[in-house]
Amino acid sequence: MITNTKKEKLKHKSNMDLSLSWGFSNLNYLIFALGCLTIFFGYVIMATGEVDSFQSLTLAPIFLFLGYIILIPFSLLIKTKKN
Repeated sequence: MITNTKKEKLKHKSNMDLSLSWGFSNLNYLIFALGCLTIFFGYVIMATGEVDSFQSLTLAPIFLFLGYIILIPFSLLIKTKKN
């Protein structure tokens, strides 16, 4: 009888550990890395362009917007089904 309660406690504890796990998949990390890479290229494009060029005023902010506002939050919000 004592061993049954210990087993039940261990089973309950392992179920709690699974529910409190981090929960990110490889897809989350891949999209996050893509967002960081997009942000990096946005800053590189901005730094290499002239002050009033299309590159600095339009192209670089598009890359930064995609990285900061779309890809990074999407990587944090997406959930994949676990089998």
